[in-house]
Amino acid sequence: MGLFTPKSAPLIGVDVSSTAVKVLQLSQAGTRYRVEHYAVEPLPPNAVVEKNIVEVEAVGEAIRRAVARSGSKIRHASAAVAGSAVITRTITMPAELGEDDLESQVQAEANQYIPYPIEEVSLDFEVLGAVKDNPEMVQVLLAASRTENVDMRVAALDMGGLSAKVIDVEAFAMENAFGLIADQLSVSRDSVIALVDIGATMTTLIVLRRQRSIYSREQVFGGKQLTDEIMRRYGLSYEEAGLAKRQGGLPESYEIEVLEPFKEAVIQQVSRLLQFFYASSEHSKVDQVVLAGGSAAIAGLSEMIEEQLGVPCCVANPLASMALAPKVSPQALAQDAPALMIACGLALRSFD
Repeated sequence: MGLFTPKSAPLIGVDVSSTAVKVLQLSQAGTRYRVEHYAVEPLPPNAVVEKNIVEVEAVGEAIRRAVARSGSKIRHASAAVAGSAVITRTITMPAELGEDDLESQVQAEANQYIPYPIEEVSLDFEVLGAVKDNPEMVQVLLAASRTENVDMRVAALDMGGLSAKVIDVEAFAMENAFGLIADQLSVSRDSVIALVDIGATMTTLIVLRRQRSIYSREQVFGGKQLTDEIMRRYGLSYEEAGLAKRQGGLPESYEIEVLEPFKEAVIQQVSRLLQFFYASSEHSKVDQVVLAGGSAAIAGLSEMIEEQLGVPCCVANPLASMALAPKVSPQALAQDAPALMIACGLALRSFD
């Protein structure tokens, strides 16, 4: 099963993060998409650690519950492995190679780039197009992940009653979903955009130029740090703290003593990630920052980033212009939307 294989059957996108399983099913009429089914189902602590599935059964059970709650009847799924588990390279190949020759040539080349035995790796490639100034060569995107990373996701989907049709890469799924928010931005389509996904335990920076990903980096930091601090300070359980974080009801001191320092920490992380990008590229600025992930919607965060980094900042809503099926709650969806970028990119694989 390839990382980029085309599909015909409709797919349900399944995003497995460190704290939750998110499922999303879309349909398409003309150029418009519609949200048919979606659900977010929490995972037990440590079932997934830094995006690696540790307890397959627990994840499988959560997938089963999420699909049941969403009401979707689809059994074909697309899921993604984390960027840190994937090696991607763009290589050049002669344009005249046929599909089979290209495949064996890519396999041979891959040996140079992949630090694992080739038999332990799931490999796929996609031809991106001709090399600029040299039409006899094409650029080929190579993506490889250790087979065990792919197998764990396939097994978890299987236990959740789904069959894996596509295993994508999270950064590519984000890039795919980015097409839906490009029109919401205040800058032109060929700008340099920093998409910052603040998950529970990992924050990922993906830099896009002309809507293609040119850089990505992950670091261990996320919304769980806020949850842990709420637990510690107010003597709450993990579940209670998570709920209080979303729904409110904490003492007045929470804003100043807990939330503000967390927002400052987020800004530091974003700033650090951007510095890494500037140091390794010819760019010294980005045109806009777009926040995604569970912590993106924290009140006032995007304004603080804009003010302190001096770059326009907004919160991603990949579902903003979609129609909703009658059973989908607009309020719940609006709250979850920034965290559904990956699920959205995966669900879009139905229409490749």
